[in-house]
Amino acid sequence: MSVSIRFLPDDVAINAEVGEALLDVAQRAGVFIPTGCLMGSCHACTVELEDGDVIRACLSAVPPTDEELRIHIFSDPTW
Repeated sequence: MSVSIRFLPDDVAINAEVGEALLDVAQRAGVFIPTGCLMGSCHACTVELEDGDVIRACLSAVPPTDEELRIHIFSDPTW
C-alpha cells in the first residue's frame, strides 16, 4: 500500500510504502533529517506529525493511512 508523505516546511511530497523507514523515505525525497545515535535516545531525528504526535524518525516507519501523512521537520543548530 502506498502512502503520500509531505515533508514540511519545504513542502516536499513523495509516495512511500507502508512499513518503509521514514529516514529512507526522507533521503529518497532529498529531505535531510539529522541523526545521531540511530536508536532514538539522542532525539536528533525528532519530527512532528500533523496531529501533534512527536516521533523519532530513526525508529519509525510509514504507518498505514488513507490520508496524506504530513511530517514537520525542525532544524536544531546543535546537530
